[in-house]
Amino acid sequence: MISRDTAALRRITATVAMTLVLGGCTLDHRGQSGDPSQPPPGSRAQAGPTASTETPAECPTSGVRIRSTGGDAAMGLRALGLELVNCGEHPYQLNGYPVLHVFDEAREPIMLRVVNGAKEITSGFDQPPRQVILAAGERATAVVLWRNLVTDSTVVATNGEFLTVAPAAGQPADEVDPDGPIDLGNTGRIGVSAWKKADPSTPVPTRPAPPPAPSAVPSSVSPPDSRL
Repeated sequence: MISRDTAALRRITATVAMTLVLGGCTLDHRGQSGDPSQPPPGSRAQAGPTASTETPAECPTSGVRIRSTGGDAAMGLRALGLELVNCGEHPYQLNGYPVLHVFDEAREPIMLRVVNGAKEITSGFDQPPRQVILAAGERATAVVLWRNLVTDSTVVATNGEFLTVAPAAGQPADEVDPDGPIDLGNTGRIGVSAWKKADPSTPVPTRPAPPPAPSAVPSSVSPPDSRL
């Protein structure tokens, strides 16, 4: 099951390493995914289109902009790519995990346990964080992961509709497009990988394109008889 999940996740972004050594940590950050003290998605993101669709007119005062790069699903495993761009004029430092907050359709916070490294959800994303310094125009990437899994029919399944992401605790958050519902089943948890610097030569990750159709009939298959 894990190998099939990993194969699907590789289509999300060419910049995420899929062969990382298991050994990340699982942290219970109360409030990361729905602290009532946190403002609902809005302030900056609702003033206009989300970061994933707008043409940036100016850089936020934080100096960075976060957007999603599309999602993918395989055997109940969900994955959403994140990209942080240093749109300011000065170097920007990262050393940790994105901070997530999930909200329902009424924009009310959903209380979830955030698994840093996603160890409880799938393997291959548990590399510990390292210091990342982004020069102006450089990018960092991460991946949000969860499972649409129902293990107890007496517990109502959770569906998030909105997602905000901050570079680190205490930093301003951007509302990002989750590319569909955040269908967590009744797992009560969501995972995220550490920020990783993107290779400048790597294109911006986008939704994976469908495989091309075969250009010819395989040699092992006989063409249909025209007389039929």
